[in-house]
Amino acid sequence: MFVIIGLAIVIFSVFGGYVLGGGHMGVLWMPFEFLIILGSAAGAFFIANPKSVVTHTGKELGHLFKGPKYKKEDFLEILTMMYQVFKIAKTKGLLALEQHIEKPEDSPLFQQFPKFYGDHHAIAFLCTYLRLMSLGADNPHELVDLMDEDIETMHHEHQRIADAIQAVADAVPALGIVAAVLGVIHTMGSITEPPEVLGKLIGGALVGTFTGILVAYGFLAPIASGLKNIYHAEGKYYHAMKTGLIAHLSGYAPAISVEYARNVLEPEYRPSFAQVEEATAALPPA
Repeated sequence: MFVIIGLAIVIFSVFGGYVLGGGHMGVLWMPFEFLIILGSAAGAFFIANPKSVVTHTGKELGHLFKGPKYKKEDFLEILTMMYQVFKIAKTKGLLALEQHIEKPEDSPLFQQFPKFYGDHHAIAFLCTYLRLMSLGADNPHELVDLMDEDIETMHHEHQRIADAIQAVADAVPALGIVAAVLGVIHTMGSITEPPEVLGKLIGGALVGTFTGILVAYGFLAPIASGLKNIYHAEGKYYHAMKTGLIAHLSGYAPAISVEYARNVLEPEYRPSFAQVEEATAALPPA
């Protein structure tokens, strides 16, 4: 919603201000300038990025309009789920979790938490490290390094798309100058024309510079920044799991391990201590 509002503000501020100042919108309609700038930007985007980035960019733009994948209630759910898992591990041992780790898709434990259960990557992350713990991996420092690398790899896959859009945003003003220079060249070739014709040609050339700057700083750069913020917020879901797992491995009680995990969350998404306590108290027996 805020993305749509932001785009509307940019468009109204720029073009509304131009019209209110006495400008004519028809003067800005220079389709060949747009072709030079946007076409060359699209070509550069294809050249610079692998197929996976190009094909997933449209999907991620949709992600921008939807907002972060995880809401506050989803973070409460993951904390509650970890409490239940850690409680079973403490009371019955990690071997009691083996059936859930090896076949998470059939796990009645995970099915209690629908958002988590429907997230393949989150299930794989948790089960991988629970499996390592059950096999004897008991060095918290080594597991932290491994988890950080795992999270960084997942983050990098998404970050490449935001970086690709930012790279285009950085290049578009220069492509606008290219269009403007070509417009000036065209104008110089028509130097014998009357002033009203030359004025239109010069104005068209300047539209290229205007378009490049507007597209870069009014649209593409904010989109790239918005995607980075979304990826950062979603990464906290995995950081919470990491922190909880390491606290559990260090020997803390389930409630303390979950409290460690809760405190790494952004304030916007962090449930209160009372909310977590209420949710864990409502869980069925482990």
